[in-house]
Parts: sequence; structure tokens; C-alpha cells
Amino acid sequence: MQVNNRLFEILYILLQKKKVTAKELAEKFEVSTRTIYRDIEALSSANIPIYMSKGKDGGISILEEYLLNKSILSEEEQNQILVALQSLEKMNIQKERKVLDKVSTIFNKKATDWIKIDFSNWSPSKENTFQIIKTAILNKQIIEFTYYNSIGEETKRIVEPLQIWFKDKSWYLISFCRLKNDYRFFKLTRIKAIKLLEEHFVREIPNKKDEKNDFKSILLELEISKEMSYRVYDEFDSSEISKNKDGSFIIKVEYPENDWVYSFILSFGEYVKILSPEYAKNIIKDKLQKTLKNYL
Repeated sequence: MQVNNRLFEILYILLQKKKVTAKELAEKFEVSTRTIYRDIEALSSANIPIYMSKGKDGGISILEEYLLNKSILSEEEQNQILVALQSLEKMNIQKERKVLDKVSTIFNKKATDWIKIDFSNWSPSKENTFQIIKTAILNKQIIEFTYYNSIGEETKRIVEPLQIWFKDKSWYLISFCRLKNDYRFFKLTRIKAIKLLEEHFVREIPNKKDEKNDFKSILLELEISKEMSYRVYDEFDSSEISKNKDGSFIIKVEYPENDWVYSFILSFGEYVKILSPEYAKNIIKDKLQKTLKNYL
């Protein structure tokens, strides 16, 4: 166990148990009592009020009124930490519950139950997908999966997973796709037969200053028929929507330019028309012609 981790654990134990012996700590962390005394000295040097008493009921204690937030973190900072940990815990991410409990104890406050995220409608396979991707991102391991776009096209992908995004009511994986040799977004619900590979990668998520270049975007102007009004209000921000007199909509929106955005446009079927840019119309025409060949 690293020294910093052990110091944190010792502090947590003292806040929880109030008193403990050096021998008990040494046995727990599998170190010598001399090492524990050095740890106590390090904590004391950080202005944490730890003291030792001798005798039958002696041991190592921390001042009863002590709260970590008084010496290190402001009220706002500790609340932000609790909120972040609680958000992870609500998403069923493993181990965050224990961390949340520990930090809540250290701050001597209970996290406000302000958020609920329910994955109960996910099948076990989708929960497994989420966990595999999380493991792959943290360990920088390559993953392989079958992917279905919004018009049902199936492709095999080998990717370097970088981040999971939650955007507009859906989960997405942002990764570097080796098939396309470019950054791509994949909707998690369309990822099937996922496998964690042994190969590792070194690529990092691009810095914000480089993001514009690495994640090419497209500014779309769409005309969408009134029959799709339920989707317009579900899937676009009000600032992106203007309504025509005939009930149709003009949408001006910027998206990352990749296969997903064209599949998204095609999902509106006959009820959408691209007004600009011109090259996007040609891409849609080409996709429609290829689809039509399947029925000739």
C-alpha cells in the first residue's frame, strides 16, 4: 500500500474508532510499529491533532472535535466531492459506495440524496458492457465489438476506448477506431459481443485546445416535417429550433461529423431534408442509393 493511501486509511480509522493501538495498525497494514509511529508523526506534521496515550487504555487518538474540512477543504469543496462520488455511486459504479462512506465520515456530514439514475431496465449484458468499457478505459486496453448503426448496418470494430459520455439521454463511448483511423462515437446500446483484448494503448483523450481539430464537427441546417415534432422537442435544444408557418421546423445544430450523425439524419426517413451543407446531401444520397440496392 502506498504511504499516502495508508495515511488516509489511518485517519479514517481514527475518525471512526476514535482510539487504536500502534500494534493493531501495524498488523492491519502489515508494516512495523516503527513505520506506524512515523505515519503518526507525518499526520501530526500536517496539523492533524493526533495524540498518543500510555497505559492499559492507551493508544492513538484524534481530537474528538476535529473535522478534516476545517484544515484542508472549504464547505463548498467538500460538498462538490460528495456530489461527485454520489453521482458515481448512483450509476452503479463499483467501489464508489465505500469511498463515499469514508469521505462522508471524514467530513462528518451525510451526502444529500439529490440524484437517482436507474439502470434497472438494462439487461445484464448491457450492464456488463458498461463495466467492460470502464475497465478498458482505466487499464488502457483495446476492446473489440460488433456495432450496429441506426439503419442496421453491422461492422466489426477494434477501438482504443477513451471516455464514456452521457449526452442527450444516451450513453456514448468516445474512442479511436482502428477501422476508420479516426475518433468515433459509439452508442452503448448498439454495441454487441464486446471483448476485452490483451493489447494496451497509450493514446490520451485530446486536450480541449486540440479538440476542434481532432473531433471534426459539422454545422447542419435541417428541415423536419411537423409529423416529427415529438422527436424535434425531444432531441434538439430550443435554441436550435425555429418553427415554420406550416408547422415544419428548421433546425440549426452542430454535431461531431462521423457515421453516427448521418445515421441519425436517416432515422427521420422521409420527414427530413438537409438544407446545408451541400456535401452532406451527397453523403445521404449515396447511403440511400446503397440501401435501395438491397431491395432491387
